[in-house]
Amino acid sequence: MLADNLAAVLARIAAAAGRVGRDVAEVRLLAVSKTVSEERIRLAVQAGVCDLGENKVQELTRKRLALGEMDVSWALIGHLQTNKVRDAVRHADEFHALDRLKLAEALDRRLQGEGRGLDVFVQVNTSGEASKFGLAPEALTGFLDELVHYRSLRVRGLMTLAAFDPDPERSRGCFALLRRLRDEARQRDPDLIGPGELSMGMSGDFEVAVEEGATSVRVGQSIFGARALPDSHYWPDESGLTPPTGER
Repeated sequence: MLADNLAAVLARIAAAAGRVGRDVAEVRLLAVSKTVSEERIRLAVQAGVCDLGENKVQELTRKRLALGEMDVSWALIGHLQTNKVRDAVRHADEFHALDRLKLAEALDRRLQGEGRGLDVFVQVNTSGEASKFGLAPEALTGFLDELVHYRSLRVRGLMTLAAFDPDPERSRGCFALLRRLRDEARQRDPDLIGPGELSMGMSGDFEVAVEEGATSVRVGQSIFGARALPDSHYWPDESGLTPPTGER
């Protein structure tokens, strides 16, 4: 069942890429394993998953330590508090939700102490919803200019969460905006945006994201199945915002 789900998701990614003349090899699948058992993660890896995404650093840390023998990459895709930076630096291979300079400074300081660098995506709030984290689009230019001071952070591109809507076409504008912001940043100074990747698209809208240029899609429930309980059960909201998930 899980292998069939994975195959179906990969086929849908390939079809979406084909519709717009893209090479499917340009699109990376991040299998979002939040709340998924270690046993099922092992099955996913056996089926071909090589990139895993976790929303909470505590869960990423626990699973990476338990599954350390697996040759996979772990991405932290959710909002990160500065007091959790140590574990993020030690256990995440990449971070998809960099959205403030205070966090960049904390990450850089810890990374220098560990003697390593970290691939990061800058999160942009393309939907304009107050319930979502991320930079306002107009703040991106200044933020990228400041990131050059944090040498341990390797900027790979931008990330966004589209507006939640049962119609995936409603996400298209958010994805198109992120692509435009990437293109504008690249034109102004390509060194500031790294390879200019776009982390966007989840179970409900990843095909639209691929059509709009996504290079990483974050898909969980379409692979592992629906979660038995809502996110708020696993992670009670501490901020007054809706749960800041990287995949729905």
